[in-house]
Amino acid sequence: MADQMSSNDSMRAEAVAATLEARGPSRSLWVDGWYRLIKNKGAVVGMVVIVLFFLVAIFAKQIVPHSPIQMHSGDDYLPPAWVANSSTNKAGNPDYLFGTDTLGRDVLSRVIYGARVSMVVGIVPTIIILILGTTVGLISGFIGGKLDNLLMRLTDVIYAFPDLLFFIVVLIALRDSWIGGLFSGLFLLFVALAMVNWVGLARVVRGQVLSVKQNEFVEAARCIGATNSRIMFKHILPNVLGPIIILAALTVPGMIITEAILGYLGLGLRPTTDPNAFFITSWGGLLLEGQSAINAQPFMLLVPALCVALVVLAFTFLGDGLRDAFDPRMRGTS
Repeated sequence: MADQMSSNDSMRAEAVAATLEARGPSRSLWVDGWYRLIKNKGAVVGMVVIVLFFLVAIFAKQIVPHSPIQMHSGDDYLPPAWVANSSTNKAGNPDYLFGTDTLGRDVLSRVIYGARVSMVVGIVPTIIILILGTTVGLISGFIGGKLDNLLMRLTDVIYAFPDLLFFIVVLIALRDSWIGGLFSGLFLLFVALAMVNWVGLARVVRGQVLSVKQNEFVEAARCIGATNSRIMFKHILPNVLGPIIILAALTVPGMIITEAILGYLGLGLRPTTDPNAFFITSWGGLLLEGQSAINAQPFMLLVPALCVALVVLAFTFLGDGLRDAFDPRMRGTS
């Protein structure tokens, strides 16, 4: 009987070994997540759109057909190139694909330059949010005790602020100060966006840390004399990066929409007439200009609105794809 049991165990071990050999070497969490991500068609389309808009923003000066601040006398309110006639009794000009605005400036060129502001506003505040939220969440979850209670009460207080109202108050109060003039007003916008949006990430990171710090590898690191900072940033942080990356991808579209709203309210980028400036206009500012001319030239409003919608949808699809790719419940289903 013992020999038969030993023979059965040996056969099972051989079968498991054969199965593992057939599957090939095991993939890491990140490689496995990448494979699942590229199988998600929506996420792939989102990545393509995001890369395209980033390229447009970076090489805006090389691809614009006209200077975004150049005024063409007599060519104001031109309709798109394919319109033969319009309410202004003007025909479209092939030199201006989406027509011109009230001052005769090319709409397409201004939209291309507007991509710079929206992409930067989407990325820079998100980086600040990641640094603040991850640091506070790590320290709060790992240290615990009174410090945890203090940091969580601070996040509760900041979370209670109405976001949009806070942005409006800060931008109006400091717009004419020296800090409001940095980077054509974008620095103040970055700070305002980051100040109240890091609390959600901090809460998520804290919850993940509370779970991960109970694992055996953390106790092993303590036993060999690792410092608290090394344990947090070398052992715990890599194990909570999945939710952080997902939240980052889902935070970017919120930043872009907020900038567009503030620009529409006239509180975004400061207007400039410098042709060599890196930031000349924003999609939010173009929405404000287009709103007043919607009857004469609707494409002044439609084109930047469509661009905002495309970028926001692209980041949303990418965020959903990342969530599905790194969700532990999805492992083994693909």
